[in-house]
Amino acid sequence: MTDPVELLERAVSYTRGALQSAGDDLSAPTPCSRWNLGELLEHMSDALDAFIEASEGVVEVQPAIGCGGYRTVSVGAHVEVLQRKACDLLSAWSTAGAGSVRLADTRMRPGLLLQAGALEIAVHGHDVAATGPRGPAIPGPLARDLLPVARMLVTPGDRGVRFGPPVPPATPAPSAVLLGFLGRAE
Repeated sequence: MTDPVELLERAVSYTRGALQSAGDDLSAPTPCSRWNLGELLEHMSDALDAFIEASEGVVEVQPAIGCGGYRTVSVGAHVEVLQRKACDLLSAWSTAGAGSVRLADTRMRPGLLLQAGALEIAVHGHDVAATGPRGPAIPGPLARDLLPVARMLVTPGDRGVRFGPPVPPATPAPSAVLLGFLGRAE
């Protein structure tokens, strides 16, 4: 199994490039059907904050407020914030020493949390890139390493809630297989 910090670093690297392919319309639909581009960028920002916070051993769960503030900021400004937070995330986890992470009433191994973070970051990077001109596919080696993580973390109960039903991949490319498992087409 790939080192979780290294997997996170590869996911962040891919997503930082994929963010450059985002479209300019914050109301554009994304492959993540619950969110438009602005909402997805806001979700990504919140998720990065939580993953950074987790490096200290605890994540304080706050209910989402959903104020729609994403509409007042340009796509470029969102991307700049995400780029900075991605660097902060890697810095935080390269020196983190937490033996476990408390998330509400649950304790998690940091490695599992980082694997989940890498999956979320890479897949949402794909989702953002899909709103603009054809963005980069998730690199094959990264997608291959994320597929077992997805299979471990995505349960039948997640279908219809966080993920759609699996979609047959159009090609055997690792990116297509991973995205298909997560209910997305490449």
